[in-house]
Amino acid sequence: MNDVQLLLAERNIKNVVLRYCRGVDRMDLDLVRSCYHADAVDHHGDFAGGVDEALRWVWDVLETYASTVHLVANMLVEIDPEVPGSARCESYGMALHFDGGEGGRRGQAIGFRWIDDLEQRASSDEDGQWRFSRRVATTEWIQRYAQDEFSAIPDRFLKGRRDRNDPVYQHADRPERPQGSSAV
Repeated sequence: MNDVQLLLAERNIKNVVLRYCRGVDRMDLDLVRSCYHADAVDHHGDFAGGVDEALRWVWDVLETYASTVHLVANMLVEIDPEVPGSARCESYGMALHFDGGEGGRRGQAIGFRWIDDLEQRASSDEDGQWRFSRRVATTEWIQRYAQDEFSAIPDRFLKGRRDRNDPVYQHADRPERPQGSSAV
């Protein structure tokens, strides 16, 4: 693999991790599913199993929150020179999970690491894209937040949504502003 191919592979692998984050935070099941090979396994929190079971488990967890934000920091991609189309990506990050509530929110921040084995498969049922073949999520720490530590989001602010109506899915130059809002 030459340097350009290596850089492209690293970028594509990092994008799998970032698409996973978008899919989880926007609750876009199809986008999250597209990050995994069909026979992948996931070890996440108190769950271990296949992709379909993992997605059911994570959706059950996500539905208990009003919003989530996954922030990824350090990402180390290691392409296996001995096995073409095979790599490991270790990502450090923080996941913020918030409950809704009158006048504010409560929630928790979770420090994590994801240890992902990825493969690039080119076969009749695979499209040659890098995807997770094995995913391990470790929990490094948890911090809980009290409701009175947060302010309500003003109605005039454009808010994120947890579905395909979120501004990230809008292809216009500017997302629509909520009714009655003014530019800040």
